[in-house]
Order: sequence, then structure tokens, then C-alpha cells
Amino acid sequence: MADTTEGGAARRSVLTRSGLALAVDVHDSSGLGAPVILLHGGGQTRHSWSNVADMLADGGHETWTVDLRGHGESDWSVDGDYSTESMVEDLVEVCDRLPAPPIVVGASMGGLVALMAEGLLHPGRFHALVLVDIATRIEAAGVDRIVSFMGAAPDGFASLEEAAESVAAYRPDQPRRIGVDGLRKNLRQGADGRWRWHWDPAFLEVRNRDSRRDPEVLGRAAAGLGLPVLLVRGRMSDMVTEESAQLFLEQCRHARYVDVADAGHMVVGDRNDHFCSAVLDFIAEIDGSPEVSG
Repeated sequence: MADTTEGGAARRSVLTRSGLALAVDVHDSSGLGAPVILLHGGGQTRHSWSNVADMLADGGHETWTVDLRGHGESDWSVDGDYSTESMVEDLVEVCDRLPAPPIVVGASMGGLVALMAEGLLHPGRFHALVLVDIATRIEAAGVDRIVSFMGAAPDGFASLEEAAESVAAYRPDQPRRIGVDGLRKNLRQGADGRWRWHWDPAFLEVRNRDSRRDPEVLGRAAAGLGLPVLLVRGRMSDMVTEESAQLFLEQCRHARYVDVADAGHMVVGDRNDHFCSAVLDFIAEIDGSPEVSG
């Protein structure tokens, strides 16, 4: 892994066994807390966690933010493989770089990857798990809205301002928080001068999406969790209803639950202060506690 410094964090690259290089920012800490891995949702990047990562590092936790395959500055899969299973293997390889089992915080798709890793495919790798507005039953309408947004501009945008208008239309109930300059981390300017989103379009193919929608498989993963778990839901979410949250709590009976008012699916961006408080409280509660059984 080659290190360069960027914005106070050490930029690293994790080369996976599949040959893909994953972009990682390491927010170092002199504290002795468990390391933390932050996994973004589909269509986002590691930069969506900047404030959270700084907070956790200040609290004594070395914190790694990762661009999942096909996103941000990580490599695109040459065969268009963005299945949950392949992303799980990538996550396990990141975990192997850490000195101790990490607390994994996963938003949306990142949460599904973490859930499948710990609950079904590679149990015992994590110290604790935080799922951010994701559960075992996902609302199809919410998924379709995200997919429609991600696929709405295949030819890109003429300017960053046009991209900003697209984001504002997608989130009409929230004030604009990302300026034009902030969007530069999420778009790439091609040789034709147009700006396109950073993700690989193959990520949206049905073969990649179907593996993340099976409630029976996800339910088995939830039931298999034997570590401290926190579910954070945005009260206005169109992805996870209150009924779906309660179903998850039945499947994983020891899980804690926080319902964040005035937040939708993008809980971290909508109410960053409440989200950070919930995560810090959870970590403080589990610190030094033994593992629990389902």
C-alpha cells in the first residue's frame, strides 16, 4: 500500500486478490479504540464520511473510509462484477489490513455488504456493526428511485451547475448542502468536456442489483449476527419503513435501534449531528462488552 497525504488523512490503496485497487483514506488516531471501517452507499464515495471519520479518529479510533469497487477512485471491474459476494470479499481483504477486528459502519449498499459478510459469509471478522438505513426488507420504490437517478444522465452534464440541479431535483425536501466545488469529487470530466458520475455504469445492471434484494438471504444473515449491532434509520426514509426496522429487530433481537427525525435515506448527510451522536453512544456502550448471541 502506497501512502500519500491528503486533507489530513493518509491515502492508501488496497490491492485485492481479484486485481482491483481500492482507494482508502486512513484517519489516524493515537487512541486505543477499535479500528473503524466506513462503507458508503451505491453511487457515493469515501468522501461522504469525512466529518464522521474525523469525529471517530478524534475519539480514539483509527478510521478507514473506502471507495467500493466501481466507485470513486477505486478500480472498475473489468467484467462488470459488482455482486454483493464480490464486494464482501473486497471488504474482508480490507479487514485483513487492520490490527484488530473493526467496527464496520455501512450505509445502504455498504450496510448490505457488511451484513452479508458478518452474518453469513465470513462471520467473526468484525467487532461491531452499524447499519445505516438498510434492513432485510427493502422498499422496491425507494430502490427504483435511486437507480433511476443514477441512470438518468448517461451522457453526463454540460457543467457542474447542471449536475447540482439534478441532485437538488432528486432531493427536493432537503436544503442544498453540496456546492459545485464539492461535486468535483463525485464527477469526472471526459475528453468531450462533459461531466459524468464517478461510478461504473455496469454497477446498475440487473445481475448486480438482484443479489442485494433477497429478503430470505438477508434475514438469515441478520439471524446469524452474534456481535453488537446498531440499526440507524431515517424516519422519512423511502427505503426502510418502520415495519421493516421492526422485522430486523425480530431477526436480530439484541440489536439497538435509533430512529432519526427529519432524516431520509441519506441519514448521514441529512442529520450528521444526530447520526454521530448515535454512533458514539453505541461505541461507548459496547466498549469492553463481551459478544452476544442471537
